[in-house]
Amino acid sequence: MSSMLDRYLSADKMLRVFIAVIGAPVNLVAIVILSRGKCGLSTCTTRYLVAMATGDLLTVVIEVFLYRIIYKYLPWTFLSITPVCRVMEVLRFIATYCSVWFTVAFTVDRFVTICCQKLKTKYCTGKTAAVILTTTSVLCCLKNITRYFLWEPREIIDNVQWFCKIMDYISSDPWWRVDGWLDTVLTPFIPFAVILLLNALTVRHILAASRVRKGLRGQRNQQNRSDPEMESRRRSVVLLFTLSGSFILLWMTNVVNFMYYEIKGIGFRYFNDSEWIFHRVGVLLRNFSCCTNTFIYAVTQSKFREQVISAVKYPVASVLQFMNKAAH
Repeated sequence: MSSMLDRYLSADKMLRVFIAVIGAPVNLVAIVILSRGKCGLSTCTTRYLVAMATGDLLTVVIEVFLYRIIYKYLPWTFLSITPVCRVMEVLRFIATYCSVWFTVAFTVDRFVTICCQKLKTKYCTGKTAAVILTTTSVLCCLKNITRYFLWEPREIIDNVQWFCKIMDYISSDPWWRVDGWLDTVLTPFIPFAVILLLNALTVRHILAASRVRKGLRGQRNQQNRSDPEMESRRRSVVLLFTLSGSFILLWMTNVVNFMYYEIKGIGFRYFNDSEWIFHRVGVLLRNFSCCTNTFIYAVTQSKFREQVISAVKYPVASVLQFMNKAAH
């Protein structure tokens, strides 16, 4: 093993632990705070953001902690038994799919809210959001449940099946090759295309609406007069663009890597050291995308930030109050 690869493996292990340690609590905090409904967001928006945080939390727990850390670096545990390993393979893909497609659902909701005023009253409701999120979750499960049958035991010891390896015929089977391409098309090529298209249309609509409103309000001569409607849209757009922009940037390496080895016609097992490291960096950045949304909420949403500060202060204040009572 080359020294470059050796150094990367050491760094990769530490970064995985970092993502697990940071990602789980920040997403849990986001779920709790958003679920309380005190961040000044609509019920519809809140449900999408809670779903995104839940998808990210599941990805961190299943994909990063259980699979990338426990299963990879601590073999011969309960997770290494073949039936359990198969279930984990299914669950980690379901979690990733949900994390990605909940982001798409949120982007569609913001587009309708900002650009489609006639459709807004019917589409942007808590009930509609619940239906869309439930349907998305079911479809993600149905798409990935067949993965359970891709794997066979790598070893059999005392009649116990251990570890998972992909079945030999899979690489040459046309159905599974199509399914592999479909995976990448669904996560994240189509999400990329949808998010970029809707964001572009949203920007065009906002610029056109802004020019019209300035003309109607005569703001060229009254610069000091604020516009609550445009300010509300500005906050929505900042949240939308930071979330979707973060998603695209952190998934980009993974997408480029897939295109590279598909065009070059090489499989994962034939990567050289540099290609393997590039592949692993893509996976690492993809996993890291599950840690960023809570920080984005804190930066872009003042009421969310206030709720976080209040949540941090509460246990400290309670301890100090208890200590004061005990002292007296």
